[in-house]
Amino acid sequence: MAMDMQSEVTRSVLKRVRQLEIRTNRLLDEHLMGAYRSIFKGQGIDFEEVREYMAGDDIRSIDWNITAKMNRPFIKKFREDRELTVLLVVDVSASLDFGSIFLSKREVLTEISSLLAFSATRNNDKVGLLLFSDRVEKFVPPAKGRKHILRIIRDLLFFEPQSKGTQLIDVIKYVNNMLRKRAIVFLLSDFIQPKITSIRHLTDALEITNRRHDLVCLKVEDFRERELSNVGLVVFEDAETGEIFEIDTNGRKFQENYIQNKRYYNGILHERLKRSKIDFLPIQTDGDYSRALDLFLQKRTKKLRNF
Repeated sequence: MAMDMQSEVTRSVLKRVRQLEIRTNRLLDEHLMGAYRSIFKGQGIDFEEVREYMAGDDIRSIDWNITAKMNRPFIKKFREDRELTVLLVVDVSASLDFGSIFLSKREVLTEISSLLAFSATRNNDKVGLLLFSDRVEKFVPPAKGRKHILRIIRDLLFFEPQSKGTQLIDVIKYVNNMLRKRAIVFLLSDFIQPKITSIRHLTDALEITNRRHDLVCLKVEDFRERELSNVGLVVFEDAETGEIFEIDTNGRKFQENYIQNKRYYNGILHERLKRSKIDFLPIQTDGDYSRALDLFLQKRTKKLRNF
């Protein structure tokens, strides 16, 4: 009986992974693969060797130090490096479980992460995964191949975090210390932070990441978080801290303050990221995220062409 139950669970897991693979591959074929290839290219050239100068070689490649030592001309030979490393840094804190229409915020981020992972693997890039709450929950080192991507999707779908809280700054510092080679870093979160965390400190840490790597921030939000409905006295529980509090949603002043604070936080976050030249994409759970991602990639393509 226990073996049958385990087999059923395994089949269920594989079914969900396969369903997500089919959905994301369809979206790639319809919208995103060309945009991905045009935007995320290799990081330039890597030094390969020094060899003797031959007629027709570019004199700009001469290694003058070796030439002086050997008393005959040598050149540096380089090879083009087209392999990318993509790291998905995904928030799995308790606030991501919220969703008021069809998908929770975590489900939306899981689908987007899967889409990016399949995009990268089709481009023969390495993909890694870092799941975080107020700590690093799990790290899957970058690697290639379909088997590796399916493992990442399984973790995105079924991983159970140990903590409910969020601490973005600590995980960003971890990424900054851990990643040695330049990479594309996708940070996917709702950016809901403890009150003691300032936006300035967060964006300062993100700016360091962006200087070392290619950072893209995707912020997911549910439409119920943008404004609260007037439904009278409501008891809320903070999903991350467990704090319980009572709010009169009919209060006009409360409604105004809530909307103003929400817009202020989002506006300041966006402005500071823009000032640091960090790509930022807001995603809504009730919107078409594939369309939003497609438009974002097109916009980024134009920006890079004009750079």
